[in-house]
Formats: sequence, structure tokens, C-alpha cells
Amino acid sequence: MKRNIKIKGIGTYLPKRLIKAEEIDQLLSTKSGWSKRKSGVKERYFVRDETASYMGAEAAKKAVQDAGLTLTDIDCLISGSGTIEQAIPCNAALLQEQLGLQYSGIPAFDINSTCLSFVTALDMISYAIVCGRYKNVLIISSEISSIGLNWDQDESSILFGDGAVAVVLSKSTDGSGIICSHMETYSAGAHLSEIRGGGTKIHPREYNEQTKDDFLFDMDGRAIFKLSFKLLPRFIETLFSTTNLTMEDIDMVIPHQASASAMKIIRKKLGVEESRFMNIIENYGNMIAASIPMALFEAIQQGRVKRGDKVLLLGTSAGLSIGGIVLEY
Repeated sequence: MKRNIKIKGIGTYLPKRLIKAEEIDQLLSTKSGWSKRKSGVKERYFVRDETASYMGAEAAKKAVQDAGLTLTDIDCLISGSGTIEQAIPCNAALLQEQLGLQYSGIPAFDINSTCLSFVTALDMISYAIVCGRYKNVLIISSEISSIGLNWDQDESSILFGDGAVAVVLSKSTDGSGIICSHMETYSAGAHLSEIRGGGTKIHPREYNEQTKDDFLFDMDGRAIFKLSFKLLPRFIETLFSTTNLTMEDIDMVIPHQASASAMKIIRKKLGVEESRFMNIIENYGNMIAASIPMALFEAIQQGRVKRGDKVLLLGTSAGLSIGGIVLEY
């Protein structure tokens, strides 16, 4: 059954520091043009002095303004991010503080499924909006990947960028809504993308020369792609199974911006032409959970997604999970 919710407003924040591919080449001591050719990323943004909560709050202010609301209209705040600013409290509490809502009592909590966090948060909270629990919900995906990259892993470190996106969700009366959604997790891939240190398994007290790489991002991109590519056809079939839709009915596919090569192959696997496939990795890199809403924002700004369009939000994440939503924007 269609869930009548609407993305009423959307806002973004990009860090102050723009990093060109040439700078990455110099950092890695590789030939000029290597990182751009390998990753498809021409430029991306890294934080200079921003925190995740600061970036998220700035994006949230724009989203609330875009929705024609004020912060006092918000009755729930969710952080849908794959990275955390600090172990405790949750990102959402820090975001509430940054927004000047310290004494508001607005419930604030995190939903984390790494790169799929925005999609999962949108999916889960839609039920609460439809049943009347909340009226106007802020979902904020604010990601800082640059601090955790392992520059000894060339092929993964060249992919990522920082930034934040926020959306305001409300109940709709004009046809906007979630048509269908689905998520699957295959923990056979749990250790293909991870940061092992920093939690209770390898506590920061145990940081030393032998464990330092455990506190940095570690990814086997080839294995992740192989597993997710194998799962994708059946996943799409299951996602559409409760509808009469096919890929031909989708006006725009908004994929997780994992890598240029992966998206190119997935687009062909889905049988979708470039005009119906949103690719922004060249200018932003992989922004973890902020990738999908940033691509949606760009599609809206460019007029490639309009009200009434059917949009497929599709991605994979550490876990290994694969998830998707068909949204009537």
C-alpha cells in the first residue's frame, strides 16, 4: 500500500575545502590523472574545521526554509548517517543542539545502515508519519569520511567526499508517496567494508602501531561489487513484486554513488539509459549516506526530477545490505 508522505523541503551543505583529483594524485605520489581515471571523481569536498553536526544543521536550516516551515514546526529529528561524530550521544542529539533546540524536547535519534542510512530512515519513519505519530520530520545525513581514510589503500581512499543533506518529510495529499520499499542484508559480506576499531571490540585504549589500521576504513571493493551485482536482479524483482511497475515506468534512478565504474555497470544491468540515471560522483565522490539524497537534490535542481515523477532510490551498504525505495516525488 502506498504511503502518502512527501519530501517537502531539501537542503545541502558542502565543506569549505574543495579537493581536486590532482591534489589526490600528489598525495598518493601517482601520475597526474590516475585517481580521476581510476575513480571517476574529478573533485570532492573535505572538511576543514566543520563537524558533522555543524554541517547537518546548516543543511537542515535550508531544508526547513525550502519546506516553508520553521524549526518549531519540526516534531522529530533523525540522523541517517553512516559515520558518527562521537560515540555517545547519538548524532541526532548533537544536531538538535546545533540547531538551537536544546530545550525543545523534540525526539532525536539515529538510524544507521551505513551508506543506506538515508534510505532506511526514509522508509522506517514514513510509517510513523502516515499513522499520525509525527507531522514534520527532519532526516539529516551528514558524513565525514576524509578523517578515516587509509591512504595506503589507493583504490578506496580516492573515492570519498564529505558533506551533508537534509530533507523535511510530511504527510502528503497530492499523490506523493512511497510506492514500495525493500531491504536485504547478507552478513556473508560483513567484513568486506569495515572500521574494526573504535568500539568495544578494539577500544581506543588499544590504539598502537600494530592496531592503527583497524581504526581506518578498510574495503574490498571488488568483492563487494561481485556480491551486490549477483544479488541485484532478484532484489529488483522482489522490490517491484507488490506493484505493477517495471523499470520502464521509472522516470529517474538515483543510485548510491559508490564508484563510477560500478554505477556504469549497474546502469547497464538495469537497462536504464543515461538520461534516467543520476550520476554525480565526478563532482562529489562517494558521500556515504549523503550520496543518494545529494543526487536527488541535484536531480531536482536540474529539473530532471519533477513532482509526480517515479524515482527509484537504490543502493548497497556495509553489512552487506542492498536497499531500495520507489518514490512518487
